[in-house]
Amino acid sequence: MSAEETELLRKAEEFLALFRKGADFTKELLRENEKLRRQLVAVEDRQNSAAQSDVEWAKLRSELLGRIQSLEEEKQDVLQRLQTVEEENRQFAARYLEVEEENNNLANLYISSFQLHSTLNLSEVLKIVVEIVINLIGAERFAIYIADEKTRALQPVACEGEPLSAFPVARIGEGPIGEAVESGETWCSDPGGGLDLKRPIVCIPLRLEDRPIGAITIYALLQQKQGFTPLDDELFTLLGGHAATAIFAAQLYGLSERKLNTIQGFIDLLTK
Repeated sequence: MSAEETELLRKAEEFLALFRKGADFTKELLRENEKLRRQLVAVEDRQNSAAQSDVEWAKLRSELLGRIQSLEEEKQDVLQRLQTVEEENRQFAARYLEVEEENNNLANLYISSFQLHSTLNLSEVLKIVVEIVINLIGAERFAIYIADEKTRALQPVACEGEPLSAFPVARIGEGPIGEAVESGETWCSDPGGGLDLKRPIVCIPLRLEDRPIGAITIYALLQQKQGFTPLDDELFTLLGGHAATAIFAAQLYGLSERKLNTIQGFIDLLTK
């Protein structure tokens, strides 16, 4: 082989070696490019996944906020209902106490009316009426009047808070006391005024059908008694009827006893 051919062969081998290196480098570049592409795809996937997660989180956050708002509204509604129920319970409790007090007062009035009709002694009847007016009505100053149908005078016969002589004699049809007795209607005035024994704050007429028996006049209430209630109006009516009946029965009994004693004395005088 000549030197020229040898040189050409050497250059060809160097070219082939260089070509192989270029091919290997190209393959390496392709592998690196593929690797980078896969990494880019992975990064894009992660970005897409993160973006999707953000969207899902925003949606979940919105749903949670809406649920929280709904629960807050439900809470306020429950609290409002609870306040309504508590107010109704307080009203029921107050009404229960009122009803219980009414029942107690009516029971006490029933017991007192039974005591009223258990005696025919006028002084005992008046004493029981005084106790009823103090304990059930809560009066501090008051008087009990008895009517004289012939003279139409109303004479005080029992009282509390003032001497009996301090209460004036009234007449049927005249003044607040006399007008109440004549009409049969309970007379009331403003309890805030000063003490005036000629003008009671309440006058309860005592009548038996159309017959005037007397009156209960109230001038001042006990300190714990703030004013009159609808129950007091019922008590006035019931007390007026029971007291009038008891007083009238005691008067008739006393009159019959006096007549009986007179007749017995007359008989004894004739038989001696």
